[in-house]
Amino acid sequence: MGNVRGFLDFKRVDFKKIAPKERILNFKEFTKALDKKEQEIQGGRCMDCGVAFCHTGVLAEGKEVGCPLKNLIPEWNDLIYRSLWKEAYERLDLTNPFPEFTGRVCPAPCEDSCVCAINGESVSIKNNELAIIENAFKEGFVKPNCPQKYNGKKIAIIGSGPAGLSCATTLNALGYKISVYERSDRAGGLLMYGIPDMKLEKHIVDRRIELLKKSGIEFKVKQNIDSKDKVNKLLKEFDALILCTGASEPIDLKIEGRELKGIEFAMDFLSKNTQSLLETSKPATSAKDKDVLVIGSGDTSVDCIAVAVRQGAKSITRFERSPKRSLTRKADNPWPLKADVFKTDYGLEEAIAVYGKDPREYQKLTQKFLGKNGVVQGVIASDLKREIKNGKMINCEIPNSQKSYKADLVLLAMGFSGTEKEIKENFNIKLDEKNNIFTQNFQTSHKKIFACGDARTGQSLVVWAIKDGLDCAFAVHKSLTMQ
Repeated sequence: MGNVRGFLDFKRVDFKKIAPKERILNFKEFTKALDKKEQEIQGGRCMDCGVAFCHTGVLAEGKEVGCPLKNLIPEWNDLIYRSLWKEAYERLDLTNPFPEFTGRVCPAPCEDSCVCAINGESVSIKNNELAIIENAFKEGFVKPNCPQKYNGKKIAIIGSGPAGLSCATTLNALGYKISVYERSDRAGGLLMYGIPDMKLEKHIVDRRIELLKKSGIEFKVKQNIDSKDKVNKLLKEFDALILCTGASEPIDLKIEGRELKGIEFAMDFLSKNTQSLLETSKPATSAKDKDVLVIGSGDTSVDCIAVAVRQGAKSITRFERSPKRSLTRKADNPWPLKADVFKTDYGLEEAIAVYGKDPREYQKLTQKFLGKNGVVQGVIASDLKREIKNGKMINCEIPNSQKSYKADLVLLAMGFSGTEKEIKENFNIKLDEKNNIFTQNFQTSHKKIFACGDARTGQSLVVWAIKDGLDCAFAVHKSLTMQ
């Protein structure tokens, strides 16, 4: 490394954040990058650790260890420390086709696995990555990747989310004519409509889509492949189909009162707001002056809170089934596993600043929706406690703990239960026991149809979807070249 004492001599400095009460006045990204010299110093904090767990890229005990893409993190950290920004981009580009996405939305398991994080602050890997790719765009280093020649075979990719885009860009570089089908009006899938602008402004997605178009990839929007006839037509036209349709079947809460108006899925809420911003430059108003209840504790729930704050919600509450996490790692969550510790993400910070209290209510079980004239007005929920039964830790309801809560907008952010049911019938393929598309080496039960990303693995991070798309591309390439 260029500076073997950097982790001792330099303190970690992150991108600067706009204060919560100021940033909620718009839907723009709220972090401000460091200048180049400051970022180079952060690259110098990367130590000569010997075994770099940051790019291990495996799952252990259900937790990530390092970067799933196996990014060459120590190499590009050292290169920016030595002011070699173009070379740093070239090393980053070897493993990650879309660092402008992961540098913004990835929860950075690489940082939890950084050796510096054992007893101190990790290297600011995520910020370094984003600084490298944004500098590369600014300096003109990022160029279309057109194949030297086409091999005469055509592939249709269904879905333009992170898995579909990574699969498309790899197969295009290998010489296949790629057509990407997207049922929405804009390409990008989850990146376009599932992640709010504050985390990923849509011109960033459009910038990459335009680059892929210049590389030779064809995008067909407003194309919902939702019938057997449409599928059969594609099967005749293309040498292979790849399903990158995501795990888009939301988990529902089928309790009394579910039919009331004002109860909706989180992704529908987020999508409508993004659609409104794109079409009118104004946000949707579904949360304005309402008592909002978000049920669920993942990243999507945080995004819902952030959007509801900006829309002008009267109050916001979030129900979690789990207890409050520990401030530090527990014995069963050692380094280098991704740290399972208490954190206050951006939307929660904003809710605390605006409403004066943390919106999180822990160990809550929603039992009934309350309403009047067909519209939701609140919920009844009880408290939970953790108990060991038959050797397993489970949630148990505390007797006589029921309480009512006001809510005239309820957002269900409890995750996803797999692929949409119509996929199985329309594409004549099998699903597994978790309602994901069944595959063997990315090939479905139909010899010409492959699948990757959340459609195959279930709900995951953007970075895992990108990795699955890359791996699928090479599996498809191998399959087609052996025919």
